[in-house]
Parts: sequence; structure tokens; C-alpha cells
Amino acid sequence: MFKHMSDKVRLLWIGVPALLVVATLVAMFYLNHEPEIYNPIARATLHAQEHGHQVVTGYTTTTTLIETVDTLLHKRGGYMSNDVMPPWVFLDNVPNWEYGALVQIRDLARAMRNDFSRSQTQSTEDPDLAEADPLFHYDNSRWIPPDTEGRYRKGAEALERYLMRLTSTTNPDAQFFARADNLTDWLAVVEKRLGSLSQRLSASVGQVRLNTDLSGDATARQSTDSPDVVMVKTPWTEIDDVFYEARGSAWVLVHFLHAMEVDFEDVLRKKNAQVSFRQIIRELESTQHPLNAPMVLNGSQFGMFANHSLIMANYISRANAAIIDLRNLLQEG
Repeated sequence: MFKHMSDKVRLLWIGVPALLVVATLVAMFYLNHEPEIYNPIARATLHAQEHGHQVVTGYTTTTTLIETVDTLLHKRGGYMSNDVMPPWVFLDNVPNWEYGALVQIRDLARAMRNDFSRSQTQSTEDPDLAEADPLFHYDNSRWIPPDTEGRYRKGAEALERYLMRLTSTTNPDAQFFARADNLTDWLAVVEKRLGSLSQRLSASVGQVRLNTDLSGDATARQSTDSPDVVMVKTPWTEIDDVFYEARGSAWVLVHFLHAMEVDFEDVLRKKNAQVSFRQIIRELESTQHPLNAPMVLNGSQFGMFANHSLIMANYISRANAAIIDLRNLLQEG
């Protein structure tokens, strides 16, 4: 067929597809970008100045949650988890980062609804937080109307309404209770999230694990029997997925913890836990170092090449161990 074409037509047949491929690769390189860590305290102060709000207890945490949702939706390339067109559909690192971030957003939104905004278990839940919570649990990959971004924006708007009421001195129906038990309950959820991520990251090289599901309780039972020894290994196609999910989760936690250090300052000082709290933040910040490699490497445990998953698991595990110690400290009288 090409023999009967003129040189110009032949050039178009070859050049246009080649140009599209190059343009797609350039766009993928540009869009494969994680947001930088920002200062949530400065953002909260700026937000208060712009809206004429007074910075009260809970203001920094709530503002940081709103800012995190805004970053998720408006970072470079926008929200990508539900994109079905090239070049976005060819990217998986950022969508996995988004999912890790979204899990922490969902957990904090639920904690604010169930714990931080309520004085006791029999108290009435805040209507705006009750509206925001299920909106963030909407399908993260849906692209047909009602689309995911629209639901998350409505959730952020509900948080803004709660924030406005939180700062009102004439109508104090919205509250944020910075108590040790509330912080402990939220940290318990974070502990489980990080524990799961640590196990999945460590399984990148494969591990033979003993079944400890019922350890410590002689009367415990489970639905079906499990083998005493199991081989756990993350499929090689999912190694980078777990890695970027962990980075997204840690990125959000860094900001949430910085904000809570302000709102729970009195609680942490009374428990002499400020240094322990900052150590958790420092460990999580270490997970955000730039990846100086074209891909997530998966070398063997003591081999010649790096294993980025094991390095990430190390930081996550150390942060999780510090959270366990902090929870024990907060639960002491």
C-alpha cells in the first residue's frame, strides 16, 4: 500500500502516529507528579484571614481536611482515578497515591462526625459532618454522572459550612472537642491503616509467615480454618501500586498530624507527649523523599539493588510503633 503513496502522504501516515505517541509520553511524564508538602498551620491562618474567621479549637484540623480534599481535586492533572481518556488512563502511580490519600480523608471525616464533634455517645451528630462523611465514601473511580469529583466537592462544601458555624460566637451549635480519648480513637484507626500498609509493603520480596490470627486468646475462634504457615508475596504488577498508595496515605497524615499538634496542644503538653507526636511526623515525612529512580525497584532483601518497598515499610513501621506508644501514653491517667 505504501508503494503507491506520495512521500507527503507516507510521511503523514508515519509521522502523525509517532507524534501522538511522543506527545502522550511527554504528557504522562508531566502528569506523573505528587504534590509538595505544605504548611497546614500557615494555610489555616491564611484561610481565617480571607474569610474573617477566628482561629478556634479544631479550626486548623478542619481547614487542613478541606485543603487536602482541594489538593486531591486540583493538583497537577486534576483528579485522575476516574479518568478514561489518554494520557490519564495510562497512569497508575498517581491514582494509587490518590487512593491512599482518600482513605485518610475518609477516616478523619468519619472521626470528626462520630468523635471530635460530639461531647458524648448520646449527643446529636453535626448535620454538616453527617452530610460530608458519606460523600467522601463515594466510588472513587466513577466518571459518569454523578461523578466522583462532584461528590467530593460537595463534601468539602459541607465541611466549609461546619467550619463557618464552628467559629460563630452567636450560634455555638458546632463544636470540636480536643480530648485525649478522641485523639486516641482516631490514632487507633491510623494504626490499623499503617499496619496493613507495612505488611503489604514487606511482602514485596515474599515472606513465609506463621498464622498468628488467634494468638493471645485461647477461646478465640474464626469462621474457617487457615493453614499454620502461609507464603505471602505481593504480585510484581502491584508492587508500585502499594508503594504509591503508602506515599499518598503518609502525605496526608503528615498534614493532619501537624494540624492536630495545634488543636491538641494542651492535651499533648499535659501528657508530655509533644516530642512523641513530632517523632511520628518526622518518620512519615521521611516517606516523602524524592524517588531517584525511573521506577520502583524491587531488589532482594540483601541483594545488590535497592528495594524501595522495604524502605517505605521501614518508615511506616517506625511511625506505627510510635503511634502505639503514643496511644498508650494518652490512655494513662
